[in-house]
Amino acid sequence: MHTRIPSPRRWLLAAGLLLVSGELAAAAEQAASASGKNGAVATTIPAPRIFLHDPATLARKKTRWQAEREAEPPLAHLLDEANQALGEKPFSIVEKSVLPPSGDKHDYMSLAPYAWPDPRNKPNGLPYVIRDGEINPERDGIADHRSLARICNLAETLGLAYFFSDDEKYASHAASLLRTFFVAPVTRMNPNLKFAQGIRGKEPGRPAGIIDAACIPHLIDGVGLLAPSKAWTQSDRQAMDAWFRDYLTWLRESDLGRKEGRAGNNHGTWYDLQVVSLALATGQTELASESLNFARKRRIGRQIEPDGQQPEELHRTRPWHYAAYNLQAMVLLANLGERIGVDLWRYQTPDGRSIRKAIAWLLPFAVGKTSWSLRDIGGMQIAEFWPVVYEAASVLKDAELAAAAAKTSPDREHRLWLLLD
Repeated sequence: MHTRIPSPRRWLLAAGLLLVSGELAAAAEQAASASGKNGAVATTIPAPRIFLHDPATLARKKTRWQAEREAEPPLAHLLDEANQALGEKPFSIVEKSVLPPSGDKHDYMSLAPYAWPDPRNKPNGLPYVIRDGEINPERDGIADHRSLARICNLAETLGLAYFFSDDEKYASHAASLLRTFFVAPVTRMNPNLKFAQGIRGKEPGRPAGIIDAACIPHLIDGVGLLAPSKAWTQSDRQAMDAWFRDYLTWLRESDLGRKEGRAGNNHGTWYDLQVVSLALATGQTELASESLNFARKRRIGRQIEPDGQQPEELHRTRPWHYAAYNLQAMVLLANLGERIGVDLWRYQTPDGRSIRKAIAWLLPFAVGKTSWSLRDIGGMQIAEFWPVVYEAASVLKDAELAAAAAKTSPDREHRLWLLLD
């Protein structure tokens, strides 16, 4: 029988989130404790090596579970997913049937999702043209984008299952999958996205394609959760650290990476999220701090209007999706800032631009107080927005957001319930 999931209002009574030092060793020393059902003090759990969410909060959740020995629905669901993941065979991007322009299958390759054949008197449709918001099914003919998202999700799922259960089978399988995808010379992915979201007949890769790796921060946390396992060896850690460093260098020094970093919409925000996560994972705290301070000015200060609107997202054919999607990245960036004392959550420009203001602008639509009247070919999907509200309510201890999160949450088994107070 599952224990009851805490009400979101419990967040308002919790202590403020612990700011974890940028030094990884210090983060590993943080601990949490809790009382069992009979009042006995549970064993202290070291905080894990993660960045997207507070390590001490996750340690408290594990301590409570070990004391009660009953998995709440989110944990039970996570363990079910992890058990299914144990059946996943190692895979790699070299399995694709097409060659990238480099001739090297180790290079990541994908097609722009909104690029379609041009029908205007061109038998072969070249060069392809953009139809914003309309996904061309040809994209799935090259599986690299699905494979990268899949390895990120599996790493996080198995890492979390290992953390909560201490069962080496999860860590061992995660290690096998990660070695195949990122380490083994025969199958590893090269640390670049030179050929991401190419447009047939026009360009082999685009700056916008870097968003294909938006899942990298989740991969980093998944890898970090494996740190105590004997299955994840020192050689594995060094190899992944080298991959992260090389990819971060490519992001910051390549023409494609620099152009994506200058993007003034969600692409720029997701780029920053990758850079900061990689910097923290590789111990480059100063770079992480610089990037976060840049994000306060360029992302919050320019992408959000004083009334909370996000014009670069709202003019798209799927405005709800893109407004929520950009906020997802900002929220996670703000979480990363919490690790090293750079406050994005409470940052506000002199004229009132802030993450909280952007959430407030979308909130009436999410809870049904106001009708969504913008032309939107994707429709209003609340599931894209409630995690943003939940994260904000947890961190800011905001009663209005807590009530809205409770009202809009569609999934009581979502792993986010495990990661936040």
